[in-house]
Amino acid sequence: MGTVRFSSRDLSAAPPTSNPSSSIPTKTTSSSIMETINGSHEFKIDDYSLCKGMGVGKYIASDTFYIGGYAWAIHFYPDGKSPEDNSTYVSLFIALAGEGTDVRALFELSLMDQSGKERHKVHSHFGRALERGPYTLKYRGSMWGYKRFYRRNLLETSDYLKDDTLLVRCRVGVFKSHTEGPKTYTISVPPSNIGQHFGKLLDSGKGTDINLEVDGETFASHKIVLAAHSPVPMDIQHEDHQSEAEHEEIGDDHLPSSSKMISFELSNGHPYSPHVPTTMDENQYVELAGGLGRFSM
Repeated sequence: MGTVRFSSRDLSAAPPTSNPSSSIPTKTTSSSIMETINGSHEFKIDDYSLCKGMGVGKYIASDTFYIGGYAWAIHFYPDGKSPEDNSTYVSLFIALAGEGTDVRALFELSLMDQSGKERHKVHSHFGRALERGPYTLKYRGSMWGYKRFYRRNLLETSDYLKDDTLLVRCRVGVFKSHTEGPKTYTISVPPSNIGQHFGKLLDSGKGTDINLEVDGETFASHKIVLAAHSPVPMDIQHEDHQSEAEHEEIGDDHLPSSSKMISFELSNGHPYSPHVPTTMDENQYVELAGGLGRFSM
């Protein structure tokens, strides 16, 4: 097993070196998100027969309801919406009843079959291939629906009218888009505990294959651990360089023992090793760091 010799002057003459901190890589992303907010409302119209004759363009409005952050209302025209139809059809519309501009949505209007046969009269955007996208309501009062929703004479003899009552159902799907991001993902790297493992290996004495002699004090270590910390001692051994450098006696009141210094470095300053001093004053720490810095440790 080889021996590498140091002097106390070697271990205390150089200023400490610093390792540049490595930056943690970051990744930013953003996405355009389109979501549909769906809702429905059921409007019951009692005394239908009393609603007839109120006039073309006159409507009965449901209570205001809210879907997707907007106010809506169903408008039912018993005598139709257009004068040219001469009250032949009933008209049915969904109206934007509150503030809003360029509201994009899907709509569905249904006259409900009240016989239990589930044969509802439905006009719907839902479930269709939308080549031009959703319908857009430009401003408050804008409507979507059908002037000729159903013939009035057929309605009055159908299963949609029961006990002089109509039941209308409306579905609305409001489209909203927003951009998410950029988001920053930071990878948290746990602190290294390699020093603790080096310290345990050093104290166990197992597998040592090199002796470090500092001022006559021999310290058993491991070549691979020593080489991982600094190339200098291994270069010295490789060149079979035995220095006759002057030895300087350093007392315990000035600097911790050489074995403590080596143990402190080879365990990455980890307090596990009993050789590592638990307390050092500022001058001792500077001397310790300076000496080890001379050997790129």
